[in-house]
Amino acid sequence: MTDYRETDIHSIVELYGLHLKFAERYGRVHKLYTDKGTFALKRINANHGVDFLQYIQLLYQRGYHRIVPIYPTLDGRYGVLVKNRLYYLMPWLDNREREGHMKKSRELFRELARLHTISAREVEVAEEDRKEHYDLTLARWEKEKEALEQYVERAEQDWYMSPFQLLFCTFYHEITLAQNYSIGKFNEWYDVSKEQTKARSVIVHGKISPEHFLYNENGAGYFANFEMARTASPIHDLLPFFSRSLKTYPNRFDDGLEWLSIYFRYFPFRKEEMLLFLSYLAHPERIFQVAENYFSAGRDKNEYKFVRQLQKQYWYMKNTEYIVMKLEDMEKRKNEASDPPPS
Repeated sequence: MTDYRETDIHSIVELYGLHLKFAERYGRVHKLYTDKGTFALKRINANHGVDFLQYIQLLYQRGYHRIVPIYPTLDGRYGVLVKNRLYYLMPWLDNREREGHMKKSRELFRELARLHTISAREVEVAEEDRKEHYDLTLARWEKEKEALEQYVERAEQDWYMSPFQLLFCTFYHEITLAQNYSIGKFNEWYDVSKEQTKARSVIVHGKISPEHFLYNENGAGYFANFEMARTASPIHDLLPFFSRSLKTYPNRFDDGLEWLSIYFRYFPFRKEEMLLFLSYLAHPERIFQVAENYFSAGRDKNEYKFVRQLQKQYWYMKNTEYIVMKLEDMEKRKNEASDPPPS
């Protein structure tokens, strides 16, 4: 690639006062062996680079330092622009895990809670903006319900159902239960929050995962890959993580529940945040998308492919259902413990 040639690497490294001996490429990262040690040089799209660096600096100003440090050039820049790419330099961490994946994930969620706590701020939310979000989302979800009902009716009119139609009709009742639950929680969220003028906002990492949580030589954990950082509700870190983690065969993800418990211990959700989190997590949007694609396709479609997709999204829905119900139980026990005893 012309914007990532060895000649560019040498010229970029010189801006940091380093002499490059050798470089190894790992995707968008170069591992640099220099006269002053080993470093990582990473490239990102320049359009995201400015915001990314600003969030890093803001977190440092607020006292959060569990981010893989970014080194400035000799003239004080934290990124080097080459054509449409921004390059930045970090130490190379060997990511030495001392006690395995479970310990690392626990530390990740504890550190994520700390990141959200330090960066939390109250932001103004206009009443009309909240209502617009509620109205548009609810209208879309109700439209999905109507479409699924029509798909079932179409399937039942056929003399012989296709394998996809038969499986879809078998799952339909559970899909509607998930939709109703999600919409119910969404309505609860709006009832609780519609008169609130503020909401809690944090700096979210954007794509938390064990691969983006690295250890230094002393065993301290640091977040990496902050390119998707932005200011948003804390649920915007949790939802993508569970969306990726629950795309498996049927699985009781008790490890994930433990990690959530650790996170909530240090950064408890408010009532409206938990309602919105449960609503989004439970909503079976992916299974609707598969059904929509199938019934809008023509006769010449791959039945086997669609059946596999539907089965996978059903498993995903059941996996999220398990997490949601466990969180419901946790919230119920917490509320019962906080209620005053009867007089």
